[in-house]
This record gives sequence, structure tokens and C-alpha cells, in this order.
Amino acid sequence: MDSGEDPDATEAQRKKRYHRHTPRQIQTLESMFKDCPHPDEKQRMHLSRELGLEPRQIKFWFQNRRTQMKAQTERSDNCSLRAENDRIRCENIAVREALRNVVCPTCGGPPASEDSYFDEEKLRMENTRLKEELDRVSSIASKYLGRPISQLPRVQPIPISSLDLSVGGYGASPALGPSLDLDLLPGSSSSTSMPPLPFPAGGLSEVERSLMADVAASAMGELIRLVQTDEPLWTKSAGDGGEVLNLGSYDRIFPRAGNQLRDPEVRPEASRASCVVMMGATALVDMFMDSCKWMELFPTIIARARTIEVLSTGMGGRSGSLLLMYEELQVLSPLVSTRDFLFLRYCQQIEQDLWAIADVTWVEHMEIEEKTPVHRMYRSLVMKGTAFGAQRWLATLERMCERFSCLMAHGGSTRDLGASAVLSADGKASMMKLAQRMVNNFCGSICASNGHRWTTLSGPNDVGVRVTVHKNIDPGQPNGVVLSAATSIRLPVSPESVFGFLRNEQTRSQWDVLSNGNSVQEVAHISNGQHPGNCISLLRALNASQNGMLILQESCTDASGSLVVYGPVDLPAINIVMSGEDPSYIPLLPSGFTIIPDEAPSTTAAAAAAATMGAAGASTSSSNNPAGSKGSLVTVAFQILVSSLPSARLNLESVATVNNLISTTVQQIKAAFNCSSM
Repeated sequence: MDSGEDPDATEAQRKKRYHRHTPRQIQTLESMFKDCPHPDEKQRMHLSRELGLEPRQIKFWFQNRRTQMKAQTERSDNCSLRAENDRIRCENIAVREALRNVVCPTCGGPPASEDSYFDEEKLRMENTRLKEELDRVSSIASKYLGRPISQLPRVQPIPISSLDLSVGGYGASPALGPSLDLDLLPGSSSSTSMPPLPFPAGGLSEVERSLMADVAASAMGELIRLVQTDEPLWTKSAGDGGEVLNLGSYDRIFPRAGNQLRDPEVRPEASRASCVVMMGATALVDMFMDSCKWMELFPTIIARARTIEVLSTGMGGRSGSLLLMYEELQVLSPLVSTRDFLFLRYCQQIEQDLWAIADVTWVEHMEIEEKTPVHRMYRSLVMKGTAFGAQRWLATLERMCERFSCLMAHGGSTRDLGASAVLSADGKASMMKLAQRMVNNFCGSICASNGHRWTTLSGPNDVGVRVTVHKNIDPGQPNGVVLSAATSIRLPVSPESVFGFLRNEQTRSQWDVLSNGNSVQEVAHISNGQHPGNCISLLRALNASQNGMLILQESCTDASGSLVVYGPVDLPAINIVMSGEDPSYIPLLPSGFTIIPDEAPSTTAAAAAAATMGAAGASTSSSNNPAGSKGSLVTVAFQILVSSLPSARLNLESVATVNNLISTTVQQIKAAFNCSSM
């Protein structure tokens, strides 16, 4: 359902709430900015008290001022470079005129041999430069259009297929050895490295920009036809009932120029899905066109995203906006390599209240070259197109829109925290933001991203336990050396049963090694959507030795899979959150589980395993997982602060501890489902 909010009314309310700073406030802020453009929290609090502003107003003012200063510097640099370029051009013209008028002092005629040699060398150098430029543009055309530039028509518009915009491949797999090599471990999960671009970043020529604009316009036309056309272009899948592309019909409707044949090593993936979500169209468009918000909207799918260059801002940053972007897509397991893409994103308003990327209809189509073998546990999921297919995107989008809707709604149930604690609207929003950051951090810590280097240890199955380490200096996480470890297992149990077991505080003691068999109590609860499993919980361990420690947990589920993520938080930090303060600097080191439906049919009697769940406290109905049904792919992941010193080195004792922690957790989960022998 749509939220029913009037975008114009919402925009008017924002304008009414706009606060204009006084000249004194601006003067004080400008003076502080000259001395310290990046004030810390203590300095911001001092300014807040002195100027009578909220701390977040101080924070946003400095962020905006830094952005403004950067833009001014770039404009100044551009003006200087333009002036220098004009000066050199004028000087070049003057030199050419002078050479044209040179005469021989002996005979009065033009110089004979030296000038001809000079002109020949100049032409040869110019020819080489033009050839390199042609090769560079041809490489771009080949990447985006699927054919060399020499084959393009000279005058007619380019009949480009949008499918070629999505050509990508799995990233190189991390080096994995049979034993732990500590020299392999120092990597960084916050790495922002990207694959080399086929052109200089921020230096696109007019030819390249024009070429990309033609690509985007043609791709938009094809996208609209793909959305509006049903059979025979789209057919129902025999497996899950989703819509898949009929490649024969596609080639007839969108013929590729020339006799280009499909690469036999490239496997096409094409799917379509649609749904109605609880978010306004313009708000959704704004999130799609902002790489940071794009990541925030799909934290379980997008590992990294970045806007390389804004080619066109369009009208208000929406209709006509064209971006060159980079993204890295993930499956939440270290066994599946990420897919990285360099692509164009184009937004167009078709008519009043109708956008090409809103409303929401999703079409996902890509051609994948399998550069890295997929682990057999996830092979069926990936090869069927489910791992990165349209239905997964739509299921995630629907759930996240419900979450944002709940964030805007007032009220939330709480229980006693040992005092008369009441969760206000600001406290609820702060708690949800903290939980969202926890989930984002967890998702980024377990994928096989290009920024991770995993090393395999011996483990509870043939997969083993994979570990990586990074030195963290980011705010909102404990400073120091952090060790991440994860493994994936297959259970002959329905994803619903596994999710219910792991998120239930009454069964936590059966798998949580750190609880020492003690039970936990839910003391606060925030619903995140219509499904009862989509919620945020604050848990208190009933352990006398840990009275000051609470557990923040978020669980979420949709048709594509489920997450149970948790992290320890001390009582003073929770009091700050519940008071509605900014939770950005509260340190979190989350661990948890991902649960994905297994695409391969189970060969075991899964019903017998599900029937044992009566003792585990989950669903006792064997109808949730009848014999022969599909099981679950579960990833278990932990993060441990090895040392608070960023310069500290990893020791084998820490690695052995986390290896034992994961192995024991896996064994206890299997025992709870009566499948320890698997």
C-alpha cells in the first residue's frame, strides 16, 4: 500500500521547519571552521551551548560548509586550468603564424628540409594521439555497446541494447590455503578500491559523454518496452513461478546490429518482478539516484556503491538525471564471490506521477561470465538466477519500505528496563538507526568482497571456517584489530523453522555459547513490518555477572531470506539511545546468522528433523517442512575485537578461540535440529 502522503505537503512542511542562522551564529561558526573544519563531538557540544543550536545542527552546518568549500576549490581550479588552456592555445596559434611567415635569410624563400621534417614529425605525433583516442573510445563503445566503434553507423542513432549495460563478472576469489597464513590476514573490510576504469575518472570527453547519453536514452526505451510487454517476451518459470525472459523473443524484438554471436562462456540471467511498496514515488526515486541511500535501501544485496560522475543532473536531480555509478553485489556468505558493475543510471519521468524507476516495477537482466567456480552449496542458487534475480530485489525493497514506514510511525512497545523507561518517538527512531547500522556492518563483514581476503581454517564441514582481519578506525565501531570469522552450512530444515529458532529469546541458550546456558529476557521490542519476525529487540541476559550488558538484536525476513543480527551494548549507551540522542558514535561489533532457502532439493527426511523442534521451542508443525522439501543455507558469523591497539598483531590464540566458537555454535544448532551427523 502507498503511504498516502502528499509529496508537496511534505515539502512545504520541510520548508516551514527550515532554520536560518543569525549573523552572530554564522560568524562564530565561520571562525571555528577556519581553525578546525572537522570539530569533534566535544567541540560541537561547546558550540551548541554557546550558540543555542542543536548538536546535529552544528554537525550538518560543518558538513555543508566543507562541501561548499570543496566545490569552490574545484571551481577555482577549473577556472585556472581553463585560463591556462586558453593561454597555451593562443600561444600555439601565434607560433603557427610565426612559422608560416618564416623565410630563409639567404634566398628569401621558406626553409626547405628542416620545416618539412618538423611538419612530418608533428603530423606523425598527432596521428598517434588520434589513434590512441580512437582505441580508447572504441574500448568504451565495445564495453557498453557490445561491438567496436568501427562498426557503428555514422549518422543514424545507436540502436543499443540496455542488456549490455549490465555485463559483469564475479570478482577474483580470495587466496585460500589449507592452513592459516597470518601474512594473508591483514586486509581491510572498509576498502574502497574499485576495478580500473576504461577512462580517466572525472575526465570524460564530450565524445564519451555523448556516447553514454545515447546509450542511456536507448536503454530507457528498451526498459519501458520490457516492462509493458508480457508474453511471449516474458514467460512463467516452472520452478518458482517468477517471470523469466524468452531470449528468442527478445532477440527478435531487440535485434543486435551485425551478426554478433553470444559468447558461449557467458550465461544470461533475466527476470522480472513487480510489487506495490509503502513509499512515495519521488522519495523512492531520490533513494535510487543517491548511491549512499541506494546502499541503505539494499544492505543485504549491495556491498559497496559509489557515484563515479554525474553526467546530467536533470530536473531537480530526478527526471533526465544520468549518473555513472559503481556497485558491488553480494550474497551474504564468504562462499559466493561478489559481482561488481560499472553502469549508467538514468531517471526519466514518463508522465505526471509516473517514473521509469518508481511505482515500482523491477527488471533485472545481466550476462554473467563465471570467472570463479561457485561453491557447490550455493551453485543451484546462483545458476538459477535466484541469488541476484529480480524477486530478491523486490522482496528486499518491500521489506525495507515497511521498515522506513515504521520508522516514521509513532509509538513502540517497551518493557521495564529496571526503571520507568518509556521509549519516545525520538528514542524509537534512534534505536532503529542504531540497529540499521548494526545490520549494515554485519552484512559488510561477511561477504566475499574484493575488499576482503579470507583464509580458510579447518572447520565443522568441508567448507571450513573462513577468517579475515582488519584494523578499524571508523567511528561507531571499537577501535583496534577486529577478527571476522564465518562458515556456511546446509540444514534439512525449512528457513522458517531455522529463523524462528534463532531469533527466539527462549531458545537462545541452546545455541549461544557465550550465554553459558543462561536464558535471556526481552525488555524492549520495536516492530519493523507486518511479519512478526521483522523486529528490533533489546535483550537482557539473566546472568548476575553481566547486569550492565544488554544485547541489541534485529531480525528480518522476506521471501529471499532472513537475518538475525545482534551485538552487545552497555546500559549507559542504551540510555543515550532511548533518550533520542544521535547513536552514530555508539560502538558496535555485530555477529549473527543469514538464512537463505536452499534451491537444491533436500535428500534427507526433513520432516523428521522439523518434528524435533518441539524441544527447541520453535514450530512443531511438520507441515512447515515436509519430507523432500528444500532446506536452508545458514551462514554463522562472529566478529571479535582482538586488541584495542590498531598496531597490534594477530595471534594464533585469538584465531583458535573464534574457530572453536563457530564450530561449537554450529554443532549446537545441528543438535537442536537433530542433524548432528550431517
